[in-house]
Amino acid sequence: MPARPVVLVVAPGDENYRGYCLEQVADAYRVVLLTGTEPSWEKPHITDHAVVDLSDPAALLAGGRALAARHDLAGVMTWDEWSVVPTARLARQLGLSTTAPEVMQGCRNKATARSLFARHGVPSAASVSVRTRQEAEAAADRIGYPVVLKPASHAGAIGVLRVDDRDQLTAAYRAAERTAGQGAESTSVLVEEFLDGPEISVECVTYRGATTVVAVNRKTISPPPHFEQLAHSVDADDPLRETVAPAARAAINALGITDGVSHIEMRLVDGRPRLIEVNARLAGDMIGHLVRLATGIDLVRAAADIACDRAPDLTPTRSSAAAVRLLYPDTSGTLTHLTYDGPRPTWLDRLHYQCRPGDQLLLPADGGNLYTGRIGYLITTATTGQQARARADQAARAVTAVLDRTSGPVVLRRERGVCG
Repeated sequence: MPARPVVLVVAPGDENYRGYCLEQVADAYRVVLLTGTEPSWEKPHITDHAVVDLSDPAALLAGGRALAARHDLAGVMTWDEWSVVPTARLARQLGLSTTAPEVMQGCRNKATARSLFARHGVPSAASVSVRTRQEAEAAADRIGYPVVLKPASHAGAIGVLRVDDRDQLTAAYRAAERTAGQGAESTSVLVEEFLDGPEISVECVTYRGATTVVAVNRKTISPPPHFEQLAHSVDADDPLRETVAPAARAAINALGITDGVSHIEMRLVDGRPRLIEVNARLAGDMIGHLVRLATGIDLVRAAADIACDRAPDLTPTRSSAAAVRLLYPDTSGTLTHLTYDGPRPTWLDRLHYQCRPGDQLLLPADGGNLYTGRIGYLITTATTGQQARARADQAARAVTAVLDRTSGPVVLRRERGVCG
């Protein structure tokens, strides 16, 4: 194998949140890209590319084979949720290392995953797949309110709503059904038991069937009925890691994941982990960057190594903490002013705005989602998770954003930052 093997990256995503992933892969590998648009920000990190319709599995496979004909590929990888199944199929067709495509399909379909969790005794939530509002009502009555309605095959908490009683169910079902209808793998809706407790994610690396639990990410979630993710924090010394590791490994084994990086979502109910879902790819929202800041472990490099059937280096080189605060306004409207007030402290690792004055922001409460309502994010470092979160709150209070509604300009409440 050459000193710098060639790896094919499928669907590089948005520079704001995935740019660091491509950069870190390119530090160790020559990268060829399978993308839906002509590369722009990606160009310094790649040696070749093909543009295809990523939503067309046949086109994706054909584009991948064309790149394989031009390059001696060592591996194929993606961090895009919607591309995990076709990427696994491509890797299999090319005779490269991958978790089986049918396993990835099970990860994408939450109903399949729940069934596998139940079969293997993994603590999870009661869940019923439904096709009509009447079926949803009957399932909610059996499970008991509050319940959660969600598309069976989607991501980003889009179309996911908490329902406290039957009066709320019709609107929630329509929202989940609308999102589910856009799915290529499943169009059904799930009615699930609401798991009452703090939400976390567990970042895991699996190589040839052996799983290492690398880090625990503590989440801050918006008030119901939505499940917007407002903040994340990773502490290298988080005692929760040992508590949740057995459930994380059990979930990966139940699904049949043999290789790759996984982002496992759980809630702690009475202090015990209960599974929400397993995403068989690198976490979003800059969580992989937090893990590297806190532990020194490079999850992106690990994912690339595994794709090339190389043992990843998971040796911690740091013992600190980091947090990301996802910046939202308190109201929908037109952004007219956005600044950070005062000097930037050394512990402010990143401050990124993904919108600019003149942009329209639409929150989930008004029919939007995390993509239409978010202003940007900031990342802080510290010696402990608690301190990193406190610093993120402090930095968020220094952000001033002004929105213009039809009733006039609205200044975000500074004492709450911009996360609401």
